[in-house]
Amino acid sequence: MATEKTMGKPNQQVFSDTLLDLAQNDKDILVVTSDSRGSGKLVAFGETLPEQIVEVGIAEQNLVGLSSGLAAGGKKVFAVSPACFVTIRSLEQVKNDVAYSDRPVCVVGISAGVSYGLLGSTHHAIHDYAVLRCINNIDILAPADNFETEQVLRALVEHPRPAYIRLGKQAMPNLHDPATAIFEIGKAIQVRPGTDLTIISIGEPTPHAVDAADLLAKEGISCRVISMHTLRPFDRDALMDAALNTRAIITVEEHSVNGGLGELCASTLMQEGIQIPFKIVGFPDEYTINGDQETMFKHYGISGEGLAETARKLLGVRI
Repeated sequence: MATEKTMGKPNQQVFSDTLLDLAQNDKDILVVTSDSRGSGKLVAFGETLPEQIVEVGIAEQNLVGLSSGLAAGGKKVFAVSPACFVTIRSLEQVKNDVAYSDRPVCVVGISAGVSYGLLGSTHHAIHDYAVLRCINNIDILAPADNFETEQVLRALVEHPRPAYIRLGKQAMPNLHDPATAIFEIGKAIQVRPGTDLTIISIGEPTPHAVDAADLLAKEGISCRVISMHTLRPFDRDALMDAALNTRAIITVEEHSVNGGLGELCASTLMQEGIQIPFKIVGFPDEYTINGDQETMFKHYGISGEGLAETARKLLGVRI
C-alpha cells in the first residue's frame, strides 16, 4: 500500500511506454491500430518501431480480423482502438475471430468508460464489460493505476488466451507501492484493510473508493477497498472474504449498472445463499448527462464523497 498518494501518468501512456520497452526486445510484438496511434499514445512506438505497427484506418472490424490472423501466425498482437467502437462495431469479430478461434489477441479499449466526456453517449464505453462477459473465452481487465497497468501488460505479452483491457485518458493517482505490491491476473488486490464494509472497485473509480475509505475512517468507519482489476477470471475468494468478514458491500465501476462488476458480485453472493447489505454504484439505465469524467463521476455518486454517503446509508449511519 502506498504511504502517501502521488499522481502518476494516464494509464494509456504507461501502456504505450511499457509496450515500447517490451517490443524493442521482442520482434513478435505487434500493434494494430484503427487511426488511433495519437489517441493511444503510440506515436513514439510508431516512430521507433515502424515495422511493428500496422495502421488499418477507421475500420475496426478489419482491425480485429487482421489481428486474429497475425496471432495465428505466432505474433503477439495488441489491437488498439477506442473502447466505444472496438466493442460495438467489431463485436462479431471479437466473438468469432478472436474468442471462438482462440487467438491470443489483446484487444485494447482506449479512452474507455466516460473518458471522452463531453462527446456524449455515442462515445462512452459503459457497455463493454456486459457484452464481453457474454462471450466465452476472453479475459477482461481494467487496471486502476500505473502499477496495475504496467504489470497487466507485462503479463499479457505472454498470455495464452484472448484478452480485453480497458484504459482511460486521465492521469491516475498511485495506489500501490511497486516494491511490495503483487499483481496477478485474476487475483484482486486489497488496497485498504477494513472490517465494517467493503468497497470493491474496478478500473479508474478505484482512487475514489480509497478517498471514500479515508473519509469514513475519520468517522470511525473501517472500510476495506479491493481493486478487482480482473473481471474475468473473477476473484471469487476476495468477494467471499469480504462478504463473510465485513458487514456490507459496495461495488463501483465506470460502467452501466447492468451486466458489470456489481451484477457479477450480486449473482455470486445470491447463488451462495449469502445475504448482506449491498449496493451497485455505476451509471444508471439511461443516457447519461454530458460532462467531463470528473463531473459525471460526481453526478452519479462515483466520487469519494458520493461513495462515502452510500456507505453511511448502507450501514445506517448518520452524521
